[in-house]
Amino acid sequence: MEVHYRIRRPIALEARFHLRGFTVLLGQSGVGKTTLLKALAGLVPAQGTPFGGLPPERRPVGYLPQDLALFPHMTAWENVAFPLRGKDRRARALELLSRVGLQDHAHKRPGELSGGQRQRVALARALARKPELLLLDEPTSALDPLTKGQVLSELVDLLRREGLPALAVSHDPVLAGMADWLVVMGRGGILQEGPPEAVWAAPAKVEVARLLGYENLFPVRVREDGVEAGGVLLRLPLPPWARPGQRAWLGVRAAEVLVVRQDLPPPPENVLEGHLERLYPEGLAYRGLFQGPLALEILLPRHVQERLRLRPGQPLRVVLKPRYLHLMPGEAEE
Repeated sequence: MEVHYRIRRPIALEARFHLRGFTVLLGQSGVGKTTLLKALAGLVPAQGTPFGGLPPERRPVGYLPQDLALFPHMTAWENVAFPLRGKDRRARALELLSRVGLQDHAHKRPGELSGGQRQRVALARALARKPELLLLDEPTSALDPLTKGQVLSELVDLLRREGLPALAVSHDPVLAGMADWLVVMGRGGILQEGPPEAVWAAPAKVEVARLLGYENLFPVRVREDGVEAGGVLLRLPLPPWARPGQRAWLGVRAAEVLVVRQDLPPPPENVLEGHLERLYPEGLAYRGLFQGPLALEILLPRHVQERLRLRPGQPLRVVLKPRYLHLMPGEAEE
């Protein structure tokens, strides 16, 4: 399915992209993600396809707003039955709750359910409309950080079993990693789309790289044999668009900045010497800051730190392996 919408108010926006399976539209707050979702649902004035010109009640979409909009005084089955008509409303609502694995919670009110369970009630209510497309607005916002991954996995698996195309808008890279198709949105339009692994590995612009969590981003000048950054030459394969003298951006993830062991010969290229400015635990890893010709965030697995016993203030060498360096077109902001 191709989506192409033009919106004038409340934000000027034109967006054209593809929907494939579970699609995540990733973007920062304020770029118009929710407005685009409401346009697809017919809730804000817009022109486009699919469903253009149809009133909201005739659009074959299920819409899960950020707050889920469940009625707090109704039970789960009553919430699901609300859009249904006919004497068999209750039986149909219970069948829908069974499809999302909540048949045992049918008589509980939203306040008695977990965030993930409330989300599935809202999903069952959306399925009651027999939609051709499901729209989800920031589905991670109300979830407990400790259980978010499990809840999201269950939700995505459920959507795939239903065979229902879905578009989720979010600023959460965790959700983006679960998508079948990833679309990245900036101010005014779409920046990049494709399979998630392709977009993560090769962001087309520095704005995309920032959204995807590249911690280390530098303006560089292209040379014949690599790029110059902070007065040092870094060697890497140059993409076809790169020309000597051109300005560009270089990105590398913190986890792919590798510490050089003192007891081994250094790698042949892209070795930087400096010191460890700081180091602190982050879950089961250690995050630090290397200060040298470039300032680099580093992320060490626990087993590496246990072996190296690094401490702030000590001299340090790191290597930026060419295969982990990603070059993007664009001038540095003034």
